[in-house]
Amino acid sequence: MLTGRLCWVPLLLALGVGSGSGGGDSGRRRLLAAKVNKHKPWIETSYHGVVTENNDTVILDPPLVALDKDAPVPFAGEICAFKIHGQELPFEAVVLNKTSGEGRLRAKSPIDCELQKEYTFIIQAYDCGTGPRETAWKKSHKAVVHIQVKDVNEFAPTFKEPAYKAIVTEGKIYDSILQVEAIDEDCSPQYSQICNYEIVTTDVPFAIDRNGNVRNTEKLSYDKQHQYEILVTAYDCGQKPAAQDTLVQVDVKPVCKPGWQDWTKRIEYQPGSGSVPLFPSIHLETCDGAVSSIQITTELQTNYIGKGCDRETYSEKSLQKLCGASSGIIDLLPSPSAATNWTTGLLVDSSEMIFKFDGRQGAKIPDGVVPKNLTDQFTITMWMKHGPSPGVRAEKETILCNSDKTEMNRHHYALYVHNCRLVFLLRKDFDQADTFRPAEFHWKLDQICDKEWHYYVINVEFPVVTLYMDGATYEPYLVTNDWPIHPSHIAMQLTVGACWQGGEVTKPRFAQFFHGSLASLTIRPGKMDSQKVISCLQACKEGLDINSLESLGQGIKYHFNPSQSVLVMEGDDIRNINRALQKVSYINSRQFPTAGVRRLKVSSKVQCFGEDVCISIPDMDAYVMVLQAVEPQITLHGTDRFWRPAAQFESARGVILFPDIKIVSTFTKAEAPSDLKTTASKSAVLEEMLHNLDFCDILVLGGDLDPRQECLELNHSELHQRHLDATNSTAGYSIYGVGSMSRYEQVLRHIRYRNWRPAALESRRFRIKCSELNGRYTSNEFNLEVSVLHEVRVPDSEHVNHLIAQPPFLQSVHHPEPQTSIQHSSVVPSIATVVIIISVCMLVFVVAMGVYRVRIAHQHFIQETEAAKEAEMDWDDSALTITVNPMEKHGAPGRGEEETEEEEEEEEAEEDSSSSSESEGSEEEEEEGAGKGRHGQSGARQAQLEWDDSTLPY
Repeated sequence: MLTGRLCWVPLLLALGVGSGSGGGDSGRRRLLAAKVNKHKPWIETSYHGVVTENNDTVILDPPLVALDKDAPVPFAGEICAFKIHGQELPFEAVVLNKTSGEGRLRAKSPIDCELQKEYTFIIQAYDCGTGPRETAWKKSHKAVVHIQVKDVNEFAPTFKEPAYKAIVTEGKIYDSILQVEAIDEDCSPQYSQICNYEIVTTDVPFAIDRNGNVRNTEKLSYDKQHQYEILVTAYDCGQKPAAQDTLVQVDVKPVCKPGWQDWTKRIEYQPGSGSVPLFPSIHLETCDGAVSSIQITTELQTNYIGKGCDRETYSEKSLQKLCGASSGIIDLLPSPSAATNWTTGLLVDSSEMIFKFDGRQGAKIPDGVVPKNLTDQFTITMWMKHGPSPGVRAEKETILCNSDKTEMNRHHYALYVHNCRLVFLLRKDFDQADTFRPAEFHWKLDQICDKEWHYYVINVEFPVVTLYMDGATYEPYLVTNDWPIHPSHIAMQLTVGACWQGGEVTKPRFAQFFHGSLASLTIRPGKMDSQKVISCLQACKEGLDINSLESLGQGIKYHFNPSQSVLVMEGDDIRNINRALQKVSYINSRQFPTAGVRRLKVSSKVQCFGEDVCISIPDMDAYVMVLQAVEPQITLHGTDRFWRPAAQFESARGVILFPDIKIVSTFTKAEAPSDLKTTASKSAVLEEMLHNLDFCDILVLGGDLDPRQECLELNHSELHQRHLDATNSTAGYSIYGVGSMSRYEQVLRHIRYRNWRPAALESRRFRIKCSELNGRYTSNEFNLEVSVLHEVRVPDSEHVNHLIAQPPFLQSVHHPEPQTSIQHSSVVPSIATVVIIISVCMLVFVVAMGVYRVRIAHQHFIQETEAAKEAEMDWDDSALTITVNPMEKHGAPGRGEEETEEEEEEEEAEEDSSSSSESEGSEEEEEEGAGKGRHGQSGARQAQLEWDDSTLPY
């Protein structure tokens, strides 16, 4: 192309263009120029271009270049413009070089592919015409320009639906459960197409393909999981993920299976809630089966909780009293303590009321605890949990045994287990009757070796022995007779958990050990328990119940076992059966039940009409979660220190120690803040609660009581009226039995302390501590200190000298030297004598009136003291500090006469107001009053307990 333009140069030179000079030359050039611009510019006929969106650069193929055959003639051979034909096109063409004709196509603004993917328009090139004034331009032919917009991956995929939901039937594999679909707003196929889908949620039995089809990878089970929620994302072909995942919800529809529907596995029970329904919305699904009748057994399994259920409430003695059992019970397995130390070495559980025997332990019952010779009537009670005996040939496992302590090895009476049989041995003493007598009683029961708790009562009314187990009566299946035992002087040893073998061995030892758990092992000589008492003792505090028996409906039969742990219901109408099971509830009557799990099992037996194959209903397993009860804070408070005169300690009534004792039980209750705007935590509020106590101990601190001179006393009527018991020792007083806090308050307020030798006693300290639930909840330790008020007796002469001591201004009258001067003075001896006589008379008068006043005050003090004794007022001068000035009447100058006149007026007024009985008295009493009056006055004032004259100047 360029070579074509260069060929015109010789021709122009031949025509003389560019040669010559002068003004004719310029005109000639214009003429030549007009003749030279006779060709149009030339461009390609079509162009293809590419522009990236959001960019202005257009890449053309071929490049934009215009040629003109008029070159190199100025203007005519130059390119001045490229023009685009079309309306509102976002492109423009510019000339880069007029001489070479190079141009460029560019976008006037960023191009958006999503608005338009390609453009087609016409472009023409223009030469510069004949001059600089854009005159006589010539334009090229029209060329077609086709431009494609290159896409940028600026948009992320989005799902058409925010969530997808499908329902599947359990037990099937689906090729496609549902299809998710995402779109992309980019314009190009590369970025606008979705190339992949992916499940974001991990560990789910689902998969998804490239087209968005969701399928399950394994068979789904409704029992395992009712619903699945998975998140799915999408990727475009540029691997850009979706801006937001979509939720796919798959509900599993169960295949119709006969069974119970709409019940919860966990049922929470708040203590004190009463009777709570277990399955309020339950119903039976029979899948249209022809059911003629159904039997439902609901079992509350509590065999692993304490003694078979929530029974660990109070001690055995307390339970016996609550159930109305006869007195005289002897607890052979009490909680370890200083008084009952024979159970100290045994294994116990957390409640210290259940003893575990591992086949290596036994306990000796001390002599005197149980009478040596039991009568023909007595009762043995116990809780026992026992399993099969170890070994092929099982040995006897002794529960209770009374055998010879030394020399021989005779068993007088014993209770043991042998090969899952309970055997009671009773050998009567020889009484000249040479006949066989019943000696061994055998019971064969499955419960003896089922590893569960059962309550056993052996009632002996010789020769008849009856066994009660869990309230039911069992007669022995075998009774073996034996000869009576010949009397001997060999001491006997009573043991628990093993039998003492004192003879036939080189060294006495235990034998026939027990394997299992025992609790509440008692013996009651000479008494028998009634059936009502036995049922009460084995009754459980928790169990199954039925709310509103009237609403069970017709045709429903039900039956409870004695402990109400098993309920059996039977009916022929499914709706009535559903309604009946909805009424079954759990109840726990304990105020402070043991927290934890109680398992439930519901089993069903179905009968169908005709010969149809009857449906099978699976068992239902659930549990009751008993929540922790609010723990009470038991607080004792009252007067913790007081004084009493020694005479009260010596009296027959003694001193009441706790006249104002108060027992309060509180619990902490969270209270929400009243102001809703505040975010402060809930405040704690204390609220009182009422419950029972089972013992209160009064301990003596600082050494035991000396029974020769002191004791603690309590009238037995105070105990019996309130159905409580007590034990007394030199270490203190113990009150026990289940009773309200007010009952214990009333009894404690009558505890008296006596000391018939209080002269050497300064004080005594006591401590009270109370308990609920056999020590599960204990009170604070309330300490009391009681002191003795001792009267300090001073000889009469010393009191007289102190009380009638003359003031300083009168001492000179009696001083020997002034008297001598008066006797030898010759000035006015008669006047001095008169003054002395008058002074002495005044002094005697003042002393006499003071003695009389002290005597009156002393009598008032005696009356007040007697009244204080009757009212049992507490003396508390621990904070009393009084400073007495013995010179208050005579020490201040200028006030002696005024005070003397005021005292005389007060004494005259008191003399006039006193009664005749107070004023009567012999001369001897007045003389004694002169010596003892001040002492009585000091007692009346109470603050001036003693005169301290160590600092007086006379």
